[in-house]
Amino acid sequence: MTIAVGDTLPPASLARMTENGPDKVDLHEYFAGRRIALFSVPGAFTPTCSARHLPGFIEKADALKVKGIDEIVGMAVNDVFVMAAWGKSARAEGKVTLLSDGNAEFVKALGLDFDGSAFGMGTRGQRFAMVVNDNVVEKLFVEAPGEFRVSAADHMLTEL
Repeated sequence: MTIAVGDTLPPASLARMTENGPDKVDLHEYFAGRRIALFSVPGAFTPTCSARHLPGFIEKADALKVKGIDEIVGMAVNDVFVMAAWGKSARAEGKVTLLSDGNAEFVKALGLDFDGSAFGMGTRGQRFAMVVNDNVVEKLFVEAPGEFRVSAADHMLTEL
C-alpha cells in the first residue's frame, strides 16, 4: 500500500555523512515537531536528478522556508558516501540535507519503490516529494514514470 496524505510515516532509519563518518538518522525523531520538505530521486548523479531536481530545491530553499518549511531533506537509494559526494558537488550544504536509503527499506515501506533492474539499478525509489508535518504526510507529489513536474521545488512552492 502506498503512503497517502494524512498517514504517519513508517518507522525508518536512514544515514547521513557527518564529519565523524556515517551516522544513522531515526526519521521519527528527526522529523518530530518539524515541517519537512522531503524529496526522493531515483539516483544521485543521474541526469534529471543532478541537473534539475536537487538544484531546484537548493535554489528555492529560502522561499520554502518562508512558506513554513523547517528543513529540506533529499534522499535516494544510494549509499551514504555517494549521497555525501553528490551534496558536495551540488553545493547543497546549508540548503538541503541529503540522506541515504541504501537498502531501499524506507521507500519500500512507503510503497514508493520500483524495480530498475532492467537498467542495472536494482530497487530504487520513485521520484516524489512530500511535506511532512510532525511525521504526518501533509502533501504528497508522486511523479508518473519518466516525468519531472509535480515533485519539483517550484511545484511544491505553489502548493504551500
